[in-house]
Amino acid sequence: MSAETDDVTEPERQPARRDIEDKLPRGIWVRLLVYVFAGHLVAGFIYLLFTLGASRG
Repeated sequence: MSAETDDVTEPERQPARRDIEDKLPRGIWVRLLVYVFAGHLVAGFIYLLFTLGASRG
């Protein structure tokens, strides 16, 4: 036996492909939160415009 065969190292275990596909990347979560927040701001502004317009008319 040579010294090379005695040194058995296990290969680095990578997570299963299913585990990776079940989780969304962090960038997508951040973008989703920004879009939701910005969408609510725009919707609130439009609601304010309609409310002010109805009170003057």
